[in-house]
Amino acid sequence: MKKVSTAAAKQMRNFSEPKLTIGLDLGDRSSWYCVLDERGEVRREQKLGTTPKAMKEMFGAMPRSRIALETGMHSPWVSRALSELGHEVIVAHARNVRLIGESRKKDDRLDAQTLARLARIDPQLLSPVKHRSAKAQADLTVIRARAGLVRARTALVNTARGLAKSYGERLRGCNVRNMNPEKAEGLSPELQTALEPLLAAIESLSERIRECNQRDRRSGAGELSASGAAEAGKGCGHVNRADFPADAGRCASFSQEPGRGLLSGAATGTEKLRPERAADAHQQGRRSVSANFAGAGCASHSGPIWSRQ
Repeated sequence: MKKVSTAAAKQMRNFSEPKLTIGLDLGDRSSWYCVLDERGEVRREQKLGTTPKAMKEMFGAMPRSRIALETGMHSPWVSRALSELGHEVIVAHARNVRLIGESRKKDDRLDAQTLARLARIDPQLLSPVKHRSAKAQADLTVIRARAGLVRARTALVNTARGLAKSYGERLRGCNVRNMNPEKAEGLSPELQTALEPLLAAIESLSERIRECNQRDRRSGAGELSASGAAEAGKGCGHVNRADFPADAGRCASFSQEPGRGLLSGAATGTEKLRPERAADAHQQGRRSVSANFAGAGCASHSGPIWSRQ
């Protein structure tokens, strides 16, 4: 009798295991999931908390399954957690799944079931996307946090200047980095009293921004690994340290898609728009990119970050 090899036995065992497809509709506090068997019948529908502990307890006990979820606030960490448990995770592009996005019956249970059925038929119907790695997301979070500080400071500066002008007076100096309560000297007493909290907050925000700049310089571009540098060589054009390591993990995927760059990707499908609308959409993408890079303390780019192959 011929002995069955270990590999063949493992394949037969995997084939005999029930293949489950799960749709997971993520919510801020709680999420709803639906489990389908091989015949497309609902095996289980249940709600669970949107926490790492709840996800691990529920899906860690299940056999390897295909799990579909939509892009959203919690999808990056949830997709990584489910992948670590051994599941096949499909992250659907929320705007491209019309069956859910344009549905008039907004129900978490039905959305989870729809995700499961689409993933069971053909995952490409979900327009799957790939999230950044945890390290890249952490680096990008630092950049966005600083950009948030800059936006807050700009809003306070504009408020202080506007209030002063409404009195027929002006704040001394125009450099926002050096704006502090001393700039109110020479103004009317009542205006000094009103602007003192604003100017103190601006000074504090400027200090926090300087700390972010120093921390960013210390981390620097030296953290770019050899693998990141290899990915950077695959179709990447002009790159400086503002782009890495936050987007190094996604460079290869952009370079494999003709016509998509950091700016064109921000306005998907601009080639199908009329010239004036396409230009406006492209400019919106450029402003968004410039804001993020300005938040990193780096000069904006004159050309696309990712170029065609």
